[in-house]
Amino acid sequence: MSHRIFTTAVADVYPHYVTKAERKGRSQAEVDEVIRWLTGFDDETLQGHLARRTSFAEFFDAATLNPGTTQITGSVCGVKVQEVEDPLMQQIRFLDKLVDELAKGRPMEKVLRS
Repeated sequence: MSHRIFTTAVADVYPHYVTKAERKGRSQAEVDEVIRWLTGFDDETLQGHLARRTSFAEFFDAATLNPGTTQITGSVCGVKVQEVEDPLMQQIRFLDKLVDELAKGRPMEKVLRS
């Protein structure tokens, strides 16, 4: 079963990530840093995906996931990210989890598992 989020444009969800972070005193630049860390994209590539309205499926298909993703644990919407079976859904949940941690005020080095 394919989830609707897989075909949703990252550009449609991105402003919500930024708003969530900014409400808690974080910045768009920090959201971008988290996304770049997770995906391996540089800023130009990230902005290109947003401009082209790439779907989450295409976005993560083009990404080179950070090896540190194995350290991302915890729950998003009551679902433990480390237990999500669908690889694409797990990658989307990783992104959600990192943005949540950023918005909760975790220091960037902890969010980026460094």
